[in-house]
Amino acid sequence: MAELKFIVVLVLSLCAIFPLSSATSNDFQYCSKKKNYDVKVTGVDITPSPVQRSVDTTFSIAASTDKSISSGKLTVEVKYFFFSVYSEDHDLCSETSCPIPAGDFVIAHTQALPGYTPPGSYTLTMKVKDEKNNELSCITFDFSIGFLAEEPKAVADS
Repeated sequence: MAELKFIVVLVLSLCAIFPLSSATSNDFQYCSKKKNYDVKVTGVDITPSPVQRSVDTTFSIAASTDKSISSGKLTVEVKYFFFSVYSEDHDLCSETSCPIPAGDFVIAHTQALPGYTPPGSYTLTMKVKDEKNNELSCITFDFSIGFLAEEPKAVADS
């Protein structure tokens, strides 16, 4: 019986150290459940997760489309609780290769959050728009910012 308790404790400890599911995969929701978006999102990955302040974080959005997209913009809005704390537009072609042919593609954006960013839960809304400002997709997902900030690394003189 003691061996069984030891094995259970060992397995639970390993699960705490090495989670069974990917820490970078996030659930997302479409902004409107009634709208049929031209760009279908299939997954959201965040590396590292949880997000750390002052460390480059990559948000990768896997998606697909039935139509070729020649250009457009990516709008990102971040909320902390219900307060908008960050919003910006990016050229879609700077976040993925354009023109985007029909089929699967990935939008990836890398950014380091400032060291003073408060830890906690955030909500990100991402909209993909074409060159005529038509909304092709809109998703929202949650992410966390860890409590520890990475110290900037000193560069040694050569």
